[in-house]
Amino acid sequence: MSIRAFRTLAAVARHGAFARAGAAVGLTQSAVSQQMKTLEREFGVEIFDRSRRQTTFTEAGRILLEKAGEILDLYDRIGPALGDERSLAGRLRLGATETILNGVLSDAIAALHRTHPRVRVHVSGGMSTDLAQKVSNGELDVAVTSEPIRPYPQDLVWSPLYTDRFWVVAPPGNEGATPRDLLTELPFIRLGSSAWAGRTIVRELRRQRIAVRDEMVFDSPEVILRMVRNGLGVAVVAFTEEVRAGLDVACLPFGAPQLERQIVLLERSDRKSGPLGKALADAILRLTARR
Repeated sequence: MSIRAFRTLAAVARHGAFARAGAAVGLTQSAVSQQMKTLEREFGVEIFDRSRRQTTFTEAGRILLEKAGEILDLYDRIGPALGDERSLAGRLRLGATETILNGVLSDAIAALHRTHPRVRVHVSGGMSTDLAQKVSNGELDVAVTSEPIRPYPQDLVWSPLYTDRFWVVAPPGNEGATPRDLLTELPFIRLGSSAWAGRTIVRELRRQRIAVRDEMVFDSPEVILRMVRNGLGVAVVAFTEEVRAGLDVACLPFGAPQLERQIVLLERSDRKSGPLGKALADAILRLTARR
């Protein structure tokens, strides 16, 4: 008995003739006849009523056809079942900064769930320095942050994902001003220095010799944008071009050339997340490649 013989039997029932069944399964008419005779010998029954010119099943043949269909149905389920077994499973403890969570990451997690439904992603938000420490301590498996700036835990390694840019954001109506004028004339809303992006901004302001007038300090880029939108000052924030296009504030490039940062997947060098972290990184890379 073979699965192929059962498929041939089903083809004979479907097409009503050995020649047409053979064409459907890639066999000659004589090969189809031989398979049917083998089935008859194996089960000790006659499958077809050979007293008729048309291909007609006997009662035993109809029973065999029904059971063969059940066997083929079970057999055809093996591949998808093995596919589910090969899909990833487990828990990924993920950390990310607020800006990244509001960007591509949520779409990437959704894509990961569609591809690997048995993967559970536990997400924690936070500042980049805090997330890096949690990865180092083993509280998180991975974190998606900007590229680390010293000092940072020395047991971390990272893989690049995508790049975003720094922008001077000002209240609407300031699109025609220069970044330097905005930064020197309007109150400055600063991103806290506990964020790696905040340190990068301070360093670039010093390099350009721009003296700002600090008014507020926040750890949340979303809060900063809300303050700017309400006309309370100017700020420097990093985000992707896609996010920038949806903002209702004036956005001007920060730096000449415009300052960029690399978004990376942080892991511990001795405790990598393995296939789960790689699957998340792949999902992010696929999404950012299309944007």
